[in-house]
Amino acid sequence: MSTRLSVNVNKIAVLRNSRGGHEPDVVRAARTCLDAGADGITVHPRPDARHIREDDVHALAALCAEYAVEFNLEGNPFAPPRPGYPGFLALCDAVRPAQATLVPDSDGQITSDHGFDFDHAMAELTPLVSALKTMGCRVSLFANADHPALARANECGADRIELYTGPFADAHARGDQAALDDCARAAGIAQAAGLGVNAGHDLSQDNLGAFLAAIPSIMEVSIGHALISEALYAGLDTTVRRYLDIIKNAAR
Repeated sequence: MSTRLSVNVNKIAVLRNSRGGHEPDVVRAARTCLDAGADGITVHPRPDARHIREDDVHALAALCAEYAVEFNLEGNPFAPPRPGYPGFLALCDAVRPAQATLVPDSDGQITSDHGFDFDHAMAELTPLVSALKTMGCRVSLFANADHPALARANECGADRIELYTGPFADAHARGDQAALDDCARAAGIAQAAGLGVNAGHDLSQDNLGAFLAAIPSIMEVSIGHALISEALYAGLDTTVRRYLDIIKNAAR
């Protein structure tokens, strides 16, 4: 089965929020991606609402239901509620995304830059994973490819991991193969433990083909920053189609 492409539209919301108002329209952008053939939409709302807001989550969930595609909601399940942000589990309960991707980020982070510590997080994650699965969500955990206890990710009941591919992207730009080998090894460990494997962070048209050629078993990639940046030059429809072509060619 070919890897599925979920487009992260957070950066559309960043641009909108920088000016105020409604433009660019996050839902219109997501619709354009889906019309171009994307398999789903990803968002990562944060408690400070610096990009995706609670109302966006509801609107995008409705759009994905309209298209019968996957809505992937990312977030830190431990972040407390605050005005304008009811908490990650409450958002999931309200919109019932197909997939909930848990990420151990903090408010101060510009972007997600590390996965869970599977030696210490299982006890806290287990009841949260159980609650999300009761809501009908598939659960994925953000993971470092070089974590020595990666196989323990299945102990809390998670369905998948999402490999943090930032180190791979940096190494690929330098011509270094080691981080790709780490990702391939991690994917094998996770699959042997009964987990599906997703991937995301800094994947781009420059490196996605090499990544999927080395790890064809990746079930889903969520791509936002690079895709939206590239779309500034080529257009959103064209850029999504180029990513889908890369995925198709990697599967041959």
